[in-house]
Amino acid sequence: MEKEIVNRVANSPLVTIDLEELYPAGERMELDISQWLYEGLILREKEYREHINNHDWDQYKDAYVFIHCATDAIIPGWAFLLVSLQLSGIASKVHIGSREEMEASLYMDTISNLDLSEYQDKPVIIKGCSDKYIPDNAYVQLAQRLQPLAKSIMYGEACSSVPLYKRKK
Repeated sequence: MEKEIVNRVANSPLVTIDLEELYPAGERMELDISQWLYEGLILREKEYREHINNHDWDQYKDAYVFIHCATDAIIPGWAFLLVSLQLSGIASKVHIGSREEMEASLYMDTISNLDLSEYQDKPVIIKGCSDKYIPDNAYVQLAQRLQPLAKSIMYGEACSSVPLYKRKK
């Protein structure tokens, strides 16, 4: 007599959220303004504006663009604003800072707009492994949004999850 193998995980009320599935699709592009500085360090306004006026902005069409300065130059705030205004209406989103900071910002937008009502009173696992870069802050933001709704929150995989939160009865 053979005993039937039962997949208890598949039959459980557990719901898994995979942040990799929420990864905002689109090309990521870097714009380093140090290329427009004298010797990479000094912003000369007239020359800087000339570089901006002569730059091919269409290459950033529908991309997520992060603007930064790779050198230790002291950059006035308006310099970044001037570049960001050139990208307005061309890029999907413009961020001042590193790629990692931009990814965190993209996830923040995505998670804040998620309809999480389907997780009401359910045990939820936030999947931990991913092939794509997911900022730590995305996990924090998702967990905080789920806490008022979920019966419990775990991290990892159904076969080896770490309990994080359980609603008091």
